[in-house]
Amino acid sequence: MPSRKQRRKREKLQRHEYEYVLETEEGEEVIEGPRAAETKSAANGKAEKEPTGLVDRRGRPIQKPSLQRVLKRTAIFGPLIAVFILLTSNGLSTAGLIFNVALLLAFFMPFSYMVDLFVYRMLLRRHEKERAARKAR
Repeated sequence: MPSRKQRRKREKLQRHEYEYVLETEEGEEVIEGPRAAETKSAANGKAEKEPTGLVDRRGRPIQKPSLQRVLKRTAIFGPLIAVFILLTSNGLSTAGLIFNVALLLAFFMPFSYMVDLFVYRMLLRRHEKERAARKAR
């Protein structure tokens, strides 16, 4: 069981995502930022609002799979794949290198999108189960 000091430290670290927490000389915490009013109202006995939408365990929103993110990922891995093929193949011409990289990227892009879609759907199902369990209580 965590001590009171450990609980305060963990709560303080979790609040840092939304606002600044400053400590005065007396040890009191002063909250500044856009969500300071919500935190103060929660401290007064009101329940803090639950985040809306699909969020991960850290509270960050999970974005739907998109072609734009797949293209960014491909732009990162494309040159790495080209360097790998260049280093592992002996005597490959420039046209052969370009063909091999294009072929591998043609498999990488849809596969990357499908993995994103699979993970998103898995997290969506998990979120729905948790929401149903909370409603059942």
